[in-house]
Amino acid sequence: MQHDSKNFILAIVLSMAIIFGWQYFYAVPTQKKIETQTQSQTTTSGGQGATNPQAQPGATVPGTTQQATLTRDQALASSKRIRIETPVIDGTLNLVGAQFDDIHLKNYRETVDPKSPEIALLNPSGSVGGYFAEQGFVAAAGTTAKLPDPKTEWQAPPDAVLSPGKPVTLTWDNGEGLLFTRTISVDFDYLFSVKQDVTNKTQAPVSLFPYARIQRQGTPKVDGIYVLFEGLIGVFDGKLHEVHYSDLKDDQKQIATDTTGGWLGFTDKYWATALIPDQATSLSTTFKHISQDGGDIYQTDYLGKTAITVPPGGIGSYQDRLFTGAKVVQIINAIGEKFGIPHFDLMIDWGWFWFLTKPLFWLLEFIKSFVGNFGVAILIVTVIVKLLFFPLQNKSYESMSKMKKLQPEMEKIKAAHPDDRMKQQQEMMALYKREKVSPLSGCLPILIAIPVFFALYKVIYVTIEMRHAPFFGWIRDLSAHDPTTIFNLFGLIPWDPSTVPVFGHYMMLGVWPIIMGITMWLQMRLNPTPPDPVQAQLFNWMPVIFTFMLGSFPAGLVIYWAWNNFLSILQQSYIMKRQGVEVNFFGNVRDSLPFLKRKSSTGTG
Repeated sequence: MQHDSKNFILAIVLSMAIIFGWQYFYAVPTQKKIETQTQSQTTTSGGQGATNPQAQPGATVPGTTQQATLTRDQALASSKRIRIETPVIDGTLNLVGAQFDDIHLKNYRETVDPKSPEIALLNPSGSVGGYFAEQGFVAAAGTTAKLPDPKTEWQAPPDAVLSPGKPVTLTWDNGEGLLFTRTISVDFDYLFSVKQDVTNKTQAPVSLFPYARIQRQGTPKVDGIYVLFEGLIGVFDGKLHEVHYSDLKDDQKQIATDTTGGWLGFTDKYWATALIPDQATSLSTTFKHISQDGGDIYQTDYLGKTAITVPPGGIGSYQDRLFTGAKVVQIINAIGEKFGIPHFDLMIDWGWFWFLTKPLFWLLEFIKSFVGNFGVAILIVTVIVKLLFFPLQNKSYESMSKMKKLQPEMEKIKAAHPDDRMKQQQEMMALYKREKVSPLSGCLPILIAIPVFFALYKVIYVTIEMRHAPFFGWIRDLSAHDPTTIFNLFGLIPWDPSTVPVFGHYMMLGVWPIIMGITMWLQMRLNPTPPDPVQAQLFNWMPVIFTFMLGSFPAGLVIYWAWNNFLSILQQSYIMKRQGVEVNFFGNVRDSLPFLKRKSSTGTG
């Protein structure tokens, strides 16, 4: 029984260590050096069966080989543009290629400093971190008509400004009888609509396939941890597809999927871009990586499988949408519902335990709407969770209190059989059975807290609503770790311990992690001392291990754990008094520290 009990405790601790330590084990595999390979086909390609027009074989999308030789400002100044102005976006639309390549997010800054630069989401091709989106047409096989491409300069009305309720119409005449018109509109929440019209003034029909693409130049920096996905993403025929940059680069050059409707793009921790085609359109979608002169290019694109045939004197049209902005939960959900976009909410990585993370997020946001602070909302949610599990935890604490009361009897058993561990265990198990207590009851409160901890970790880490959300005092961002650390005397010494190789992140031991460790230690001092010395030492060291592990976790999570410990101390102390068990913090602390215990024993003798 002793062996089984020890194994159970070790399993609990190891399981918790895995959960709390998983952020240090990256899911992104070590990137391999690859030789420069022949450039893959760089356009969307596809077509139909023999009875339908097909896309022209070998068609290419120009611009993919442009190198990052310009600064962002130089790239912006090198082409004509029209201004984009909404309550949440400012930027410009590039008239060359009609590309979306200059988007700033007004409501988000790079740091907690309100004077820091706005988040620049999209950047022009050819600049560092080039990141842009565009729409267009690919000619059907046999079509020789000149089509607009990424180098085409579109015409716009003088002094045009793209804003909600004020769309902008761009035009381009190929000089051969085809007039292309592109009407672009924007809403209040990061969503652009692009309607493409082709007027055919020739004497022959023209067949075209609509396409759209998003391209990123250079490999983006990602957190690279299991709790969060960042990379190429899409929903095809109702199924979510996620591809890491490293996987696409190292394992495959291109991933193609056929679908009807859906969406695809790139997702970062807090931002995303997504192509949203007409949901009734059959498509060929592609995730691709292009290696060019040692540089990396990533692209998501789609190509319509059914041609738009424009008769002589007629007009052909196609409309799609582009999302480019912050992954605000309400906005993402509203867009998905309004336009019938399948699983658009999966752009936010709720994880496998979405049935916990989603309700927890909505509860936090609901409470925050009343109290005005997510940190306070976390404290209130913790109280709610404690109340929900109050009956179950009460039974656990009552069992532990009874065990505490049995400590003298347990000491007598150990004294009666000092050299027979098996006999000790048999007598103790008989005592537990007679008194109707469980030696493992102390694990239950921790086990109950783990799912909430996991869900809260996910919510704090992935939702933009938590980004730069302040608490009180020095905690200005609940999604970041406590910025203080005991290793530089909480800022008195001008030194950053996080710069220490390998162990730096463990040295970010701030005020809140220390409070969490102390409360955890005090709570465990209320529990009966395990009869086995190994178990006792294990429980003694757990708060220390957790303190260092949680030091680099989001402050909101550490605050939750510390507050949960404090409430547990109050609850357990009350139950112990009700059971007639003395609450002796000092004595418990003394008994848990060998050097104090020896000193006390020496003094008594």
